[in-house]
Amino acid sequence: MLNFFRKNKPIEIVSPISGKIIPLEEIDDEGFSTKRLGDGVAIEPTDGKVIAPFDGEITSTYKANHCLVIRSEEGIELLIHIGLDTIKLKGEGFTQHVALMEKVKKGDIILEADLEILKEKGKSIISPVVITNMGRVETLEKAEGEVEKGISNIMTVTLKKSKY
Repeated sequence: MLNFFRKNKPIEIVSPISGKIIPLEEIDDEGFSTKRLGDGVAIEPTDGKVIAPFDGEITSTYKANHCLVIRSEEGIELLIHIGLDTIKLKGEGFTQHVALMEKVKKGDIILEADLEILKEKGKSIISPVVITNMGRVETLEKAEGEVEKGISNIMTVTLKKSKY
């Protein structure tokens, strides 16, 4: 008998940031804590270097350089947002290393943040990492505890089967 129902392979998303995972529901930002912007985790970073968690393409960048969206080859759109309310810094303390529509490889440095400047300016360094296109996601498992960028998995995603 032929197997028409191919099982979707789980996709593991590696942490783009080293630090400690904090559940989204516990952070002090309604857009993220209510999952209005997507589901995922927040990370309290131990350093300011942010890497590409997978091979993909940069699909959104912002003038304030505080966040970006990277799309995986499977179509997962991941928003990496450094700190809370950091758009108000207008780019101060941030260096973006990628351009819109640029292809990146897992492990490439895509963003840097001076965590000390963020703290001096009174901003939380807690950094949400969320999937913005949750409509494509069948299941999402989230890690807990300490994570190391490029090594630790922060989420395991199974996408819904395509209708095509």
